[in-house]
Amino acid sequence: MPKGTTKRRPRTRAALLTAALEAFAEHGFQATTIEQVCVRAGYTRGAFYSNFSSKEELFLALFDQHAEQTLSRLAARTDALATEDFSLDRLAELVSEVEPAEREWYLVTTEFTLHAIRDPQAAWILARHDGRLRAELARGLTGYLERAGLTLTVAPEELARLLIAIREGGLAQSYVEPEQLPPGGLDRRFLATILSAVTTRADATDTAVTATADTDPGDRSACPAPPHGDA
Repeated sequence: MPKGTTKRRPRTRAALLTAALEAFAEHGFQATTIEQVCVRAGYTRGAFYSNFSSKEELFLALFDQHAEQTLSRLAARTDALATEDFSLDRLAELVSEVEPAEREWYLVTTEFTLHAIRDPQAAWILARHDGRLRAELARGLTGYLERAGLTLTVAPEELARLLIAIREGGLAQSYVEPEQLPPGGLDRRFLATILSAVTTRADATDTAVTATADTDPGDRSACPAPPHGDA
């Protein structure tokens, strides 16, 4: 492949992704044609098919791009915190942040999710991308909580599912009633309380494990006395 083509390809791909996001948000995923994306991006159908095999693949590339940007932004914010600032309240504050452009993405991803619910093949593919996002989110949550001196009492991926459900459900209500529920409002109000219910102090867990290990199974003094009247 000529060097010029190699250098241009990332720019072409980026332009197609930007055009697709705008077109999907404006016209809807189903109604938008590949031709409309190409015209908006300023490229030919040949350029499109040299980067994506279908409109579905184009959306999934947008999904992965959005997930990476969101997780990277959250990681950068947490890495900038001082040790004493790691707390559930601060985590709720960080997670509840909603960029103005999120509304555009929400329109696009919600329509594709509805498409996937109707189409088993699309659902299978979307589930794989969702799973990778949950795994990364779960890893980030676990790392943050460890730095806050906390340990989860539930599976990290189950918590990630819950947080995504709260985020997406909350945004649906916010975009319908923005004055009554600003974007991120549910996260800010309830997330710290939810997290406190599924975490425990790491030192408390270590103490409990140590106490259990130090108990001699043959030491009857560690066992409760039988009730009076027992033989």
